[in-house]
Amino acid sequence: MTMPFPGGIDANANATLIFSLVAAVVYAFTSGMAPTLARSAAKTLAVAMLAVLAAMQGGPLLLVAALALSAIGDAFLSRDGEKMFLGGLGSFLAAHIVYVVLFLRSGGGMGVLGAEPWRAAIALAMAVFVILMLAALWRRVGPALRAPIAGYVAAILAMGISALTTSSAAVIGGAVLFMASDALLATERFLAATISPHRAWMRLAVWVLYYAAQLVITLGFLLR
Repeated sequence: MTMPFPGGIDANANATLIFSLVAAVVYAFTSGMAPTLARSAAKTLAVAMLAVLAAMQGGPLLLVAALALSAIGDAFLSRDGEKMFLGGLGSFLAAHIVYVVLFLRSGGGMGVLGAEPWRAAIALAMAVFVILMLAALWRRVGPALRAPIAGYVAAILAMGISALTTSSAAVIGGAVLFMASDALLATERFLAATISPHRAWMRLAVWVLYYAAQLVITLGFLLR
């Protein structure tokens, strides 16, 4: 079996990656069940082990920090309740801000968006999509959630646009997957009917898109 890191399947880096993948699969199979400590542990460990992998492989400290903050957010979101949701929102807000700094430091600066029209076109599409999503959410969420959600939406848009300044297709693709995951999460949580038969597959799709985003971004930095 070909592994992404040297040393075979028993090497620390490859073993850590496999641990992360196994945890992600375990959570995928339990995502529709009632919250339990085991389910929360699987969700948290999936991305936490990517943070460990990034640290082991000498990845950027900002990458390690963003993944660690995301794992904390996963721990919050694995539980029910508005306080847990707000805790997760805050953790991911911080993670996106760290990602923005990481991508801008790794990229060619905002000037590349004007120099290469395809980047500017994707950035514009991201902005339009985010504005439409925020407008839809604004009418459906309570006043207490509007400011936190608006701040989060601004942060994820900044994350997506900053990814476009890099030369890494993996980082850009991961950012797009991240935005798609968050949009689907918002749709499932706030826009879909409570008894909608679509909510089960939407929850699974949110996790698959989100974990794929974190995995692709991580490998994009560690394997370049």
